[in-house]
Amino acid sequence: MQTSEKRSFSRRMAGENLWLERADLEPPAPNDAGQLDYKVLESEEAVGDAMFAELLNYADANDGDLTLVLLGGRGAQAMYRKIAKLADTTEIDGLLRRLNVFTQDALAPMRMKNGLSFVRDFERLLGPNFFAKIKSFTPMLTETEDIEGELTKYLERLESLGGIDIFFLGLGPESEAASHICYIKPGSGATYRDVAGIIPISSSILEHHIGKFKAGGSAISPEDEVECRSATHILTLGPAAILGAKKIVQSIVDASTAPAKRLSFARLTSTSVSADPEVRARQMDENPGLWIRIHPNVTSFVLPDLF
Repeated sequence: MQTSEKRSFSRRMAGENLWLERADLEPPAPNDAGQLDYKVLESEEAVGDAMFAELLNYADANDGDLTLVLLGGRGAQAMYRKIAKLADTTEIDGLLRRLNVFTQDALAPMRMKNGLSFVRDFERLLGPNFFAKIKSFTPMLTETEDIEGELTKYLERLESLGGIDIFFLGLGPESEAASHICYIKPGSGATYRDVAGIIPISSSILEHHIGKFKAGGSAISPEDEVECRSATHILTLGPAAILGAKKIVQSIVDASTAPAKRLSFARLTSTSVSADPEVRARQMDENPGLWIRIHPNVTSFVLPDLF
């Protein structure tokens, strides 16, 4: 993996994980861990409506352009279907023209046109009119020999727009009822200073990714699948990006098909986050889903099957 000489973020290795950090970031206040504000809704479509309402309310309350980070996987698909239908009309054109849209993770190296990339899935779900009408779309570039350099450019672009307005997040289950958000995995060594990371990928995660995309109806060629299985890393936004977002909207809608999320969510909501910085750092590394517990503006939408 080649790297560019000039970097605007500091490089930090935690085991085999490469993190791009802002060394000047201040640690979160020791007493800012609150309870997770979650709402139980009756259906995935209701969750999609609620997520879209959060976007509309934020847009109404704030002037100018908005920067969004999209959620991959199942969690936001109902919202994306709703937006796609509206984008085929002129009803939300004013909103769409204000949106700078980013992805939050990616497999690398991989052709950007690979049917197993998150970008292709977003195009399928949100439709061509959405991408034609929004102000900009910035994915993590994976078709390059300089993964780190392109990820740095992605972060610089994100910062140039004033940071993240709304970060759409899910929750992934891990062993021992831990959880991940984005692809910040337990034991990855991520800290509050880390804006993004480049994480080695396992064959089991690749198999899960391929199976999930096939089940979701993505058009995947044999060549796409072979290339995906050759990916070596996951690019992911880190805790600093999450904590720096002005608002987080989380959705968990697939506990029936991913029942391990029930234990992960129970641990996420019941854990007492320590005020001691060293203890808290260990808690976050053991269970990265806890990072949203120290964000001041989080709304989580879940289904009854999570309990």
